[in-house]
Amino acid sequence: MLFSPHERIVKAIQGFIKDRYIEKANFLRLHKMYPYFRSIDDNGTTRVTVGGKQQVMIGSNNYLGLTHHPYVKEQACKAIEKYGTGCTGSRFLNGSLTIHEELEDKLAKFVGQETSLVFATGMQVNLGALSALLGPRDCAFSDVENHASIIDGFRLSLSDAIYKYKHNNMDELEDLIASHCHMYDRMVIVTDGVFSMTGDIALIPEIAAIAKKYGALFYIDDAHGIGVLGDHGRGTANYFGLTSHDVHFQMGTFSKSFATIGGFLAGSKDSIDYVKHHARAFIFSAALAPSAVATVRACLELISKDDSFQKRLFENSEFMRRGLSDIGFSTLSSITPIVPVFVGDDIMAMKLTMFLHDQGVFVTPVIAPATPPGMALIRTSYSSAHTREELQYCLDVFAKAYRTFELHKIEFKGSHNHPGHQAKGNLQGIKQ
Repeated sequence: MLFSPHERIVKAIQGFIKDRYIEKANFLRLHKMYPYFRSIDDNGTTRVTVGGKQQVMIGSNNYLGLTHHPYVKEQACKAIEKYGTGCTGSRFLNGSLTIHEELEDKLAKFVGQETSLVFATGMQVNLGALSALLGPRDCAFSDVENHASIIDGFRLSLSDAIYKYKHNNMDELEDLIASHCHMYDRMVIVTDGVFSMTGDIALIPEIAAIAKKYGALFYIDDAHGIGVLGDHGRGTANYFGLTSHDVHFQMGTFSKSFATIGGFLAGSKDSIDYVKHHARAFIFSAALAPSAVATVRACLELISKDDSFQKRLFENSEFMRRGLSDIGFSTLSSITPIVPVFVGDDIMAMKLTMFLHDQGVFVTPVIAPATPPGMALIRTSYSSAHTREELQYCLDVFAKAYRTFELHKIEFKGSHNHPGHQAKGNLQGIKQ
């Protein structure tokens, strides 16, 4: 059947409406359970205002509570006064400022690498670096729970040899490398340091040992580890006592602990220089705004001389982990400030989210296809800035929800000793 130009346009738009994700979103909207794109009127450190109603925020990644720190805001404002609001050009051409280079030097020293490269977003770090590092004769080995930006970085590369191993399964990782190491010029093992939905930590020492044994490069996405783990927040590698001899690339973002937007890749001078001249996501993007650079620099100054931010963060996280477990929830044995609450059913996760929302607690649900069927979660995450009163209020609301929805009837069939191997499906691909 032939269609007129107008009919073709109508048909194309109708195709968007019939998309299964849009149909699910419309179903949730119809039943007042749609929890995404909530409009925040006022954004504080630990409290937000949504629709005129104040809520305790336990769904963000403001781990160190520095987004509203007076010194951080002061330094951001000073950078705007000196450099303006933006660079209006890429670092490759006209957007490279001395403060970019100064920050790169500070970040490299902070994580124990030779040098680093600052990108405009964390997503762009993985898109740019992984697509640049992997050529047609190279391969990568990737944890199945790795972040979407890692997966997309692989897709943009010239390599079609991406091997996924079960979450934190070192036997499978080594078997894959042993079977394929003779086929490729360069091998790269890529993993998150802290997995952003379950809150568990990669087996970094074991991966480093395998990388050394087979001559593979080791790349850590430490978006949720930088500022949180290690000495004064130096990251997951530092947490395990590893150095640049063990970990060749350390990636981090600024949108969590460092209170702004952007990201960086740290490594040897030769490897970072290679990425700098090959990463299209870096070369063809405008430079990070001066205010963001100054924000990160200020955060680094604060946490480098004061570890109380970290201490309060883990005190708050442990308080909530214990409290949620005492109520009856499974938190999948998380040991980081990311504390997932197992719900199981997707619709129940939406109902619970909206109940918490109405009671003044802001959380985020994680449902299929982001999780395997029957493994829906409520993702909660905590900040050093949360007060004990705020956290106790959240626990009281969770307890009320537990009784209201009779959540004691939910059966969790997983191991509490190894959160990465729970309930058949390994929570594949659940990332933020």
